[in-house]
Amino acid sequence: MSDDLRIEKFVASWPDSPFGRDDHYAWQITRRAVELVGAALSDLDEGYRREGDVAVHRTATIESGAVLKGPAIVGPGCFLAAGAYLRGGVFLDEGCIIGPGCELKSSFMFSGAKLAHFNFVGDSILGADVNLEAGAIIANHRNEWEAKAIRFVFGGRVVEPGVEKFGALVGDHVRIGANAVIAPGAVLDQGTKIPRLTLIDQSPDL
Repeated sequence: MSDDLRIEKFVASWPDSPFGRDDHYAWQITRRAVELVGAALSDLDEGYRREGDVAVHRTATIESGAVLKGPAIVGPGCFLAAGAYLRGGVFLDEGCIIGPGCELKSSFMFSGAKLAHFNFVGDSILGADVNLEAGAIIANHRNEWEAKAIRFVFGGRVVEPGVEKFGALVGDHVRIGANAVIAPGAVLDQGTKIPRLTLIDQSPDL
């Protein structure tokens, strides 16, 4: 696989994260989310409160009605609103926000990343300072196609990760407008701005 698709090319803090020593491609990480987040629980400091396989930093705020299904790590200063739903192995770095009605599945969010309201993000890595406006979706599965394997175009070539579920690798400082849809298998470079109501589909099979 080409080095220009390595996570650290898009997420600057990746090498310093608990997962930076592992695989270097986003779909390799997200398919192992339960395993990797579960293993990282044992390395947390005393700033975290732990209940079973869910660890929440003492400075994080979680409103009544949020649901966390472990393994999950919620970092310092994070905020989870009522109706937030985390499952399938989730890691939130410091200062992340998960708004009301948002679902996050098998995903990793870095410092200051935000899901505003009513977002779904599946099997994805979101870099620092990423922001999804209300209703924006990062889909992770081609249920409308008979062939489910994820394929996408990057740098003029077709990439075949060998997985059936993968959402997106979203670089630092990306902005995704309200009700935009990122189709399964996408790579968004740092600082990309996606207008409201936009469909981003990088599949070669359109």
